[in-house]
Amino acid sequence: MGEVPERNQVTVDGTVRVEAPARLHFGFLDLHGGLGRRFGSIGLAIDAPSLALTARRAARPDVTGPEAERVRGYVEAAAAHLGCGGDVAIDVERVIPAHAGFGSGTQLALAVAAAMARLNGEPFAADAFAATLDRGNRSGVGLCAFTEGGLIVDGGRGADGGPPPVIARLPYPEAWRIVLILDPSMAGVHGTREVEAFRDLPRFPEAQAAEICRIALMQVLPAVALAEPQGFGAGITRIQTLIGDHFAPHQGGRYASAAVAEALAGVAAQGIAGYGQSSWGPTGFALVPSEAEARALVAGLDRGGPLRFVIARGRNGGASVTGPA
Repeated sequence: MGEVPERNQVTVDGTVRVEAPARLHFGFLDLHGGLGRRFGSIGLAIDAPSLALTARRAARPDVTGPEAERVRGYVEAAAAHLGCGGDVAIDVERVIPAHAGFGSGTQLALAVAAAMARLNGEPFAADAFAATLDRGNRSGVGLCAFTEGGLIVDGGRGADGGPPPVIARLPYPEAWRIVLILDPSMAGVHGTREVEAFRDLPRFPEAQAAEICRIALMQVLPAVALAEPQGFGAGITRIQTLIGDHFAPHQGGRYASAAVAEALAGVAAQGIAGYGQSSWGPTGFALVPSEAEARALVAGLDRGGPLRFVIARGRNGGASVTGPA
């Protein structure tokens, strides 16, 4: 995984600013693991929701804004990795919703680490910080979304325990849109429950893992490269079906949220090829070829209930890190 690229350097009183994208996790490639590598993921960096924070040197550690406790822990971990002090002031301006399927913890941890590295004049590479920050344990999508963006496929976790290698990264077509379906009333499976789920679920069928890998290589990736939304959407939906049914015992069905499931049924009824749930949810998504179609879909789905709808784009660049080099 590459380093975060240099952006326009704007120094304001020694302050570093980091903006980072959320990511969608479309599914695992090989939960069977019979070839020696397990998991393998396909996912996408998106422009909304997003994270923004600023960091500067301070007389003592100070964190303001949402997720302050988590940020303090990441500051301590990053400082230990860099071999520097943790006397920084961090202001978290906005965060990605936690436990909603957006990879919020990974993006927040990497944003703090990138800011700390910049303040100390050190290079930053996401995979170098992965173990320290306890990120990238199953998927390399979040790490690559932070550094490079785009549609990402990783090759799974091997016996060495290192972050999964990125084996494909393609730009997402600029015209395409993703309609996000958010259920703020609940959180997806995470923490201890997630660990227990992976421990207790039966071994994934080898034939289904083979089917997913074939779909990813021979349908999903070519469709993105050629900007063919129908083939891309159909491939993602099939992967979602296989993965969602496997995890159903631990999330109450193919989708974690009944309200999101109802909305996705409406998406399917309209003939939209691509839809599903990101990671453990509860966030659902629908894949459409244009802004106009995204707006029309939201207009038809939004009935003033508890769900929230966001129209997002694929983000083909990683996090922005600006400030003193």
